[in-house]
Amino acid sequence: MGIVLHDHQTTVKTRASLTGTGVHSGKEVSISFLPADADTGIVFQLLNGDGQGREFRALFSEIGATDLCTMLGDPSGEHIATVEHIMAALFGLGIDNVVIEIDGHEVPILDGSAMAFVEAIDQAGIEVLAVKRRYIRVVKPVRIENGASWAEFRPYDGTRFEVEIDFESPAIGRQLFASDINADIFRRDIARARTFGFMKDVERLWAAGYALGSSLENSVVIGDDNRVINMGGLRYPNEFVRHKTLDAMGDLALAGARFIGCFRSYRGGHRLNAAALRRLLSDRTAFEIVETTRRERGRAAEMNAVNAPLYAPWMI
Repeated sequence: MGIVLHDHQTTVKTRASLTGTGVHSGKEVSISFLPADADTGIVFQLLNGDGQGREFRALFSEIGATDLCTMLGDPSGEHIATVEHIMAALFGLGIDNVVIEIDGHEVPILDGSAMAFVEAIDQAGIEVLAVKRRYIRVVKPVRIENGASWAEFRPYDGTRFEVEIDFESPAIGRQLFASDINADIFRRDIARARTFGFMKDVERLWAAGYALGSSLENSVVIGDDNRVINMGGLRYPNEFVRHKTLDAMGDLALAGARFIGCFRSYRGGHRLNAAALRRLLSDRTAFEIVETTRRERGRAAEMNAVNAPLYAPWMI
């Protein structure tokens, strides 16, 4: 069949906004999606009182911490925390360029999934721009290991995720989610999967200043009896691994461009995802930057190597 790729970059058509609570800070925060020109990439603009503020580019080179979430900037100073779900929505729907205004230091958790962000993007609409989209094509395997955990990129004729988790809790156990990714699959199979945690960890997290905004409204919670205590139960039988896939998509969206290849991980998390991405992009023999060159009716697009855009992390 060949690679099914979109030739041109995209942005949102109009402004769309939403408000919620930060899962770790517990503070209310509002965000807005704004249209952006081609080659802008994803940019967070942290607003202060006069409507101005610092910009954070959504690139792996800007990652400041990966403890319980992915954070851009300085953990002890100016930063934007918990960017993974909003980045997954942008990756899943194929949005290349957008400015995200935010009036707090943490992206709102909303219902714990990426669905509210998907709905906001749908409300804004998607605009196709005249400039070609560049892809990162994996050309040789790259792997990183940390104890029993590992993650790797492998060449693949498309964009694919194969994520496996393994928890001692019988409520989760060992689960695998493997799928090629496009907007339809993301909406149906991944976007609604919620973040999760254990009741036994709550007091420790609170003492450390985390999970102050966590609740049954935005998290799947596993009780001390190893049962899901949410009244509505799970949205998918394997919601846990689907959410880990969502997290991985959001973390890898910080590459600065979509990738052509397969990402595989076992017992991964934000830190391992970031380390695998850094390993890939630090090896210039492991990938190339490509764009579509021509498309004949009924045929898959041909790809051609091109120069990297100046805003890309591998140029920094």
